[in-house]
Amino acid sequence: MENNKDPVIHKPVLTKEVLEYLDTNQGGVYLDVTFGSGGHTRAILESNPDCSVIALDWDMTSLDTFGPQLQGEFPGRLKLLWGNFSLIYKLLKKEGVKELDGILADFGTSQMQILERPGFSVYKDTPLDMRMSPAHQKVTAGQIVNEASEEELREIFWRFGQEKYTKQIARAIVQERRKKKFTSTAQLAKLIGKVVPQQKQKGKHTKIHPATRVFQALRICVNDELHNITSFLKAAIRMLSLEGRLVCISFHSLEDRLVKQFFADRVRSGEVELLTSRVVVASQKELEENPSSRSAKLRAVKLLRK
Repeated sequence: MENNKDPVIHKPVLTKEVLEYLDTNQGGVYLDVTFGSGGHTRAILESNPDCSVIALDWDMTSLDTFGPQLQGEFPGRLKLLWGNFSLIYKLLKKEGVKELDGILADFGTSQMQILERPGFSVYKDTPLDMRMSPAHQKVTAGQIVNEASEEELREIFWRFGQEKYTKQIARAIVQERRKKKFTSTAQLAKLIGKVVPQQKQKGKHTKIHPATRVFQALRICVNDELHNITSFLKAAIRMLSLEGRLVCISFHSLEDRLVKQFFADRVRSGEVELLTSRVVVASQKELEENPSSRSAKLRAVKLLRK
């Protein structure tokens, strides 16, 4: 069936700051490990007419949808790679790439993924999948919800979502699935909506859906996101040239904590210089133009010794 819908374009966050901390140079080679719809990649290519970018994503649809146009606009300067960013050392070695002048990682989930991939949105009724790349991840969110024990569900919801009603939600899920298996996001979101009290803030109901934290927890678990970030950080440092820069954008505390701790450890060992003495967040102007940037936190380092 032909799909005539225009693809959802994800507006990149902290673009000005990304370019500032990457500090692109003539002839430099840069790696964008989270290509998405190509916003950051485009900005890097436009920042210096003589630099080139290797763009990586484990979502083949993103590469196929947005990659060719950028390659046409910047001939010979953009290489597309399909793969998980935790494996960049192996992937780049295969391509003959030994060093990079800068690496960018935006760990946020893109609007395209939220709106078009099954299972990501609390507000859209789709199969309970949540895999960013079905070729890389075999277990779906539906399998976890239907098969994990109550104790395992509680652990997942608390560890990855910091959900304070984890006991009540896990118990309700186990009771409900005895009657009917969970197959859709709407089914799960509706149940959680009944269990979790509507939060209030300054006398008004918040806009955050009560199932948001559980959906986040399941997505992180399904895609092994935190382990991938840890593996990526170790590999990224190995791939940088001297004075090369690593720039990371996180969107929730679990991600940011990993980046902050990793950078702090490497600063203490004298391996890198911390370029962001304080975490960098969106300006008021960007917050007004792009509300998705409200949770974005940027940290950056420069490699001092190999």
